[in-house]
Amino acid sequence: MAASGLPPLPPQLKSLQHHLRTAQELDRREPVVAYYCRLYTMQTGMKIDSKTPECRKFLCKLMDQLEAMKKQLGDNEAVTQEIVGCAHVDNYALKMFLYADNEDRAGRFHKNMIKSFYTASLLIDVLTMFGELTDENVQHRKYARWKAAYIHNCLKNGETPQSGPIGMEGEYDENEDDGTLAVLPQDSQPSSSTFEPSNVPSSNYTGIHIPPGAHAPANTPAEVPHNTGVTSSTIQPTPQTVPIVDPSLYNVQAGGEIRLSPEDFAKAQKYCKYAGSALQYEDVSTAVQNLQKALKLLTTGRE
Repeated sequence: MAASGLPPLPPQLKSLQHHLRTAQELDRREPVVAYYCRLYTMQTGMKIDSKTPECRKFLCKLMDQLEAMKKQLGDNEAVTQEIVGCAHVDNYALKMFLYADNEDRAGRFHKNMIKSFYTASLLIDVLTMFGELTDENVQHRKYARWKAAYIHNCLKNGETPQSGPIGMEGEYDENEDDGTLAVLPQDSQPSSSTFEPSNVPSSNYTGIHIPPGAHAPANTPAEVPHNTGVTSSTIQPTPQTVPIVDPSLYNVQAGGEIRLSPEDFAKAQKYCKYAGSALQYEDVSTAVQNLQKALKLLTTGRE
């Protein structure tokens, strides 16, 4: 596959074709995520083969693309600060996973949800650039990749998939990827009209736990088509339904006897991260809910 301005992908780097395609698909909708997908492709490609002429040529061109993107996104904290970038990619991967999981549990099987499962797994691959994956992300990646292959094969064979968590017989092995999922349309990323994961219930199923409060923003802004005469000044703010703030938190004072465990601090950090990500999408409700959870945990030691 050849991206715009790139030579054909060398056979040695075939395992990275889906990550590069994801970057192309997200260029307009999520340029920061697209940037990190390309960065992952380059860094991993360098480890695979940086010496043969075709690989070196491809990776050099990809590096040029990354430099250009970095200049364009130079004032974006998600690019200049690694911790913000990690949270941004993590949040988008979770959004994709929860959207697909919600569709799956509702028995709505289609290419869009298959693509969302698989894309979520690819974005979790990208997270490995920032350090070791959490157990949660390892589980999500394994489940999402298997679900994508399972549902795809069922639909291909005219069978009705079983919705929700089931035993992972015949687990998907990315090392044996024969391009089965590459047949999915390149433009099948969920749009804001179909991507509404805010009502996904918290789940605790075989081997996988989705933490409470981790739901993605429901009002991810739609991409405005070009040449429509619509400008940022004509777009009206989306009405917000803000949850009632717990009155007990207004006058909260940290108790001297409260002892927080490392796990408590990690949970509080995660709630704050979800709140920050929600604000990027102007989702006040999700931000407020997560900030309340973090504050309650830090001041009472309880969730």
